[in-house]
Amino acid sequence: MERATAAWRVAREVAAAQPVYGRTTGVGANRVVDVEWEDADAHGLRLLRSHAAGAGPLVAPEIVRAMLTVRLNQIAAGGSGVDPGVLQALADVLNLGLLPPVPVYGAIGTGDLTALASTALCLLGERAWLGGGADGGTAAGPGFTLRSADALAFISSNAATLGEAALAVTDLRELLDASIVAAALSLFAVRGSEEPYSPAVQEACPHPGQQRVADAMRTLLAYDQPTPARIQDPYGYRAFPQVHGPALEAAAYAEDTITREINARAENPLVDVAGRTVWHNGNFHTAYVGLALDSVRAALFQTMALSAARLGTLAEPSFTGLYPFQGATEASSGIMILEYVAHSALADVRRLATPAALGSAVLSRGVEEHAGFSTQSARATTDALGAYRIGLGCELVAAVRALRMQGRAPAGGPLRAAFDMASGVLDERVEDRPLDTDIASAADLLPRLARALRQATAPPGTTPSQDGPAVPRRFAAHDPQQP
Repeated sequence: MERATAAWRVAREVAAAQPVYGRTTGVGANRVVDVEWEDADAHGLRLLRSHAAGAGPLVAPEIVRAMLTVRLNQIAAGGSGVDPGVLQALADVLNLGLLPPVPVYGAIGTGDLTALASTALCLLGERAWLGGGADGGTAAGPGFTLRSADALAFISSNAATLGEAALAVTDLRELLDASIVAAALSLFAVRGSEEPYSPAVQEACPHPGQQRVADAMRTLLAYDQPTPARIQDPYGYRAFPQVHGPALEAAAYAEDTITREINARAENPLVDVAGRTVWHNGNFHTAYVGLALDSVRAALFQTMALSAARLGTLAEPSFTGLYPFQGATEASSGIMILEYVAHSALADVRRLATPAALGSAVLSRGVEEHAGFSTQSARATTDALGAYRIGLGCELVAAVRALRMQGRAPAGGPLRAAFDMASGVLDERVEDRPLDTDIASAADLLPRLARALRQATAPPGTTPSQDGPAVPRRFAAHDPQQP
């Protein structure tokens, strides 16, 4: 509150002495047009009304909540110059479970103007909030008078894009960890070789992500030392660290990038309290976020392709020792359809992996001549993760079913715990029947498998978090000094 208040005071002082974009001028190509003092009170309201024009279906509620949280945090950083009273208003909205209506279409990575203009109109009472009541309908919500001069400062943010990106990368890290458990169960089911994960192999090509995957596989398989059925396995097993490792590294880079953005004073104009001035700048551009998420989806496709390949081996008698497709009889279809489902999901991930950054746009009479489309990258990442979850669920169903039909189970440790967890959820019947419920149950189980892996691989002196990678104990509880 103190930071926001200081920035608000400086913004007013500077705007009284010199032109400030959006406060004393129009926006976009209208930046050269001064706002006359007698029109100042109406200027901001016109801006909000004209920009609250998104289209299409509404964004998912959890993404809208993330947007409100991110924008609150950004304003609290003290660079926007918005009236500090908006902090409590946004906190009240979140605590009451209220949501502004935010349509999907309206942003291209250079500011979520339509989403935040809609939010501002809700704060002003011109537009009804959604939710907050037992019937999930509209609500009046807390009243707040947003000053006209603060209108542009409030909406000049990528909070919706960053909120969705933060949720997506959190889900991503969870699914990538769960993938390692599923791969280990598949390897155990096909009596695969552990040689590709040996320290000597990893030290020979020491990529950090690759090494982490191999270390985790060794931890999961430590209680079993089966004789491998083949001198060398297919790529789905042999090259798993080399393909899954880049996905881990891409996810870690994306998480760092998004964390930096949501805790930044990325405002335009930026209010400099210490220098008692404002700076017109380009920090609103989220090229870093969009490119990081584009990289994530490319890596995700690569590792999902290996999951689909492993699923193929689990349908093969030469790998499982069972009937084709793990059928109850030689003529049964068994898990045949799982491959179709997995490749259908894989096709969507491949489609969604197209880099959003390959597009651009020239807008506002040519003065805004570039866009990174990080908004579209975040949305594509959310959708790709939904498809990835289905494909990975198919592999988990097949691996657990193979082990049950073989009458085998891991000897102990985290892999046995994961197998028992899955066995307690998945239907044990092997006769031909619909497998849609099995896929859904396996997909729902993935977060628990990820937590099991984190607990097994957490370094000494750390506590695995419930929703992320292992974190040092001193940061496990809330620390006001940490962003």
